[in-house]
Amino acid sequence: MPKDKIYIISGERSGDLHASNLIKAMRKRDASIQFQGMGGEYSRSAGMNLIFDYSEVALMGFLEVVFGFRKVLRYLRLVKQDILDYEPDLIVLVDYGGFNMKIASFAAQNKIPVHYYIPPKVWAWNQKRALRLKKYTQAIYSILPFEPAFFKKYEMEVEYVGNPLLDEIKAFEPHEFFIQKNELSFKPIVALLPGSRTQEVNAMLDKMILLSDSFPHIQFVVAGVNSLNDTVYSKAKKAGLKIVYEQTYDLLHHSIAAVVTSGTATLETAIFRVPQIVVYQTSAVTYQLAKRLVKIPFISLVNLIADREVVKELIQDEFNIENLKAELNKILLQQVHKGYILQGYDEIRNRLGDKSASETTADLLLTAIKK
Repeated sequence: MPKDKIYIISGERSGDLHASNLIKAMRKRDASIQFQGMGGEYSRSAGMNLIFDYSEVALMGFLEVVFGFRKVLRYLRLVKQDILDYEPDLIVLVDYGGFNMKIASFAAQNKIPVHYYIPPKVWAWNQKRALRLKKYTQAIYSILPFEPAFFKKYEMEVEYVGNPLLDEIKAFEPHEFFIQKNELSFKPIVALLPGSRTQEVNAMLDKMILLSDSFPHIQFVVAGVNSLNDTVYSKAKKAGLKIVYEQTYDLLHHSIAAVVTSGTATLETAIFRVPQIVVYQTSAVTYQLAKRLVKIPFISLVNLIADREVVKELIQDEFNIENLKAELNKILLQQVHKGYILQGYDEIRNRLGDKSASETTADLLLTAIKK
């Protein structure tokens, strides 16, 4: 009897993590299913035959994508050919909208069912892309509680499956000797989360480091990732800051505040109930293009889910050392301000609900594949 085959594509660290948990959940239900595709070490460890590593093609920002366009096109061709050779029963796309929307179109042309887990944020800009999603996909599994209502405007039934970060954080067990293991002092910790891509870290970390001069009673600790070249953290090390690799949850567990690059990490920080400042900066050209295209009031998932400003966002020119110091002082010294943030976090947690995203999506996919 032929085994069911699923092709999975993720294009960055968080997507790779969510894809890996989905693979584990599906293999728990049916160990015979075969997985192949594009992702990273998480997906490989979960049992996927990793043909393409996302780190080879990960790009950030409009300008960067323009300069890296040939590389993206080459990987698109390679992935498309691999899909045809593999002949999957269905394709699961995980986030990574620009790349995966092209794969969805290709799959539809070749009559391969497409299920999208963590769909592109079409509500943020060019909302009519929702119609393309409707055309190319058989099912969409959302991890943001406000998305089903948005898609309903386009007569699309989208399933909110819960947020996979809840599964991750629920499974987390703090390391008993995190402080000692990383040779940290017992000063209060402020976590610096500069991102998981080289371009992000290069753009964000320099300004984050400057905070250490103004807060001698605080130790600033950087959340590092092993997939990046260690040189991206060299300035932080020269400034005397500790880098803890692949220990972000332990770091947040021990932190009294955080400075976080906009992205998935803002929501993780909120679930850990760590007051934060959200920052983001990109090239001037990319920013001007984004300003014209993006039609949402906030950039952080925290504020978007709350539908109000729970945490301060310092974007582009506002992301400077003076503003950083002022906002961090408010968190550290003003209990009312800190309480306002934590109250917002509680609202967000309630909106996320209690579904297990990986388990719920695995059940839906297995039902689909057995048809």
